[in-house]
Amino acid sequence: TVFYEIREGDKVRTQFFRGVVIQKRGTGATETFTIRKMSGTIGVERIFPVNMPALQKIEVNKRGKVRKSRIFYFRGLTGKKARIKEQMR
Repeated sequence: TVFYEIREGDKVRTQFFRGVVIQKRGTGATETFTIRKMSGTIGVERIFPVNMPALQKIEVNKRGKVRKSRIFYFRGLTGKKARIKEQMR
């Protein structure tokens, strides 16, 4: 879950975006990560820069086991296939 600030005129509010991280890219000041969530039946992806000033915090809700570092194949999966197996510790 990513919590970030949104400024609307003189108002500031916090919004969150909860989903699956499908990629991390870049290093240093240009590092970004992409999160995908399902909003109803439509998939929504958002790219967040790691160094974005409006970014308040990042929470890890679950950790899963996948065999690739960038899981773009996740876009084409639906139903039970779109689940990620939970990582055993």
